[in-house]
Amino acid sequence: MIQHAELRDLCVGYVRRAGDLAREGRVAAREGVGLGALTKSTATDLVTEFDRAAEQVIVAAIRADRPDDAIVGEEGADQPGTTGYAWHVDPIDGTTNFVYDLPTWACSVGVTYDGVGVAGAVYAPMLDELYAAAIGPDSGAATLNGRPIAPSAVTDPALALVATGFAYQAATRAHQARRVAFLADQVRDFRRFGAASYDLCLVASGRVDAYYEAGLNSWDMVAGDVICRAAGARTSDWSGGPVRPAELLAAAPGLHAPFLELFDRAAANGV
Repeated sequence: MIQHAELRDLCVGYVRRAGDLAREGRVAAREGVGLGALTKSTATDLVTEFDRAAEQVIVAAIRADRPDDAIVGEEGADQPGTTGYAWHVDPIDGTTNFVYDLPTWACSVGVTYDGVGVAGAVYAPMLDELYAAAIGPDSGAATLNGRPIAPSAVTDPALALVATGFAYQAATRAHQARRVAFLADQVRDFRRFGAASYDLCLVASGRVDAYYEAGLNSWDMVAGDVICRAAGARTSDWSGGPVRPAELLAAAPGLHAPFLELFDRAAANGV
């Protein structure tokens, strides 16, 4: 069986190649070159020609290197596999940031084996930040630009800097805002970066203390979840069960249980 560290290294190569392609497009747009921006699920859910081009680069590389693995991609890549391994590809996580020329967008590639994340990489090209990790023997530490990372040591939710995200549907955002309001006087503060994969890496590296979001997709979270767990952070759904796209909580190890308690209270209050 292939070592998961080898899969991590493939992820690193893929996100670097695709991320650099997207960065070139974003820089060219400053000189008037179009991004080919369109909408998907709602008028606020954007996609560009560079999302599609970056995904094509990654998918072609996976098919060449691992032709029997499954592929699940945000922009339409869908390939069944026979090995138990599946590649979850988000060519530009944070497309709205990309279109608005904000730097917190990322290219994310994660690998699952029988549904469990085992390797991944997240690359934020405009920030020159590349996070990577694998789970398993001899996989090594989670890293940022090759250096080991770890989550924060915060244990008190009142001192926690918390990241979150919001849905594209207005009614869903309104409900999510009520949860933020419920938590607002129980945490240090909130940050909204606009890319789930990058949010997860910020937890892994101790740059925020916790992150939660609802209604994600597998390609948003597989790589970041692996990086969090490899770094020593804890991830789950909001009840403490296995992490899943519908509900994701990632936190420094000393904050995970306290945040589950906060979420229980939020649910009891209808948020």
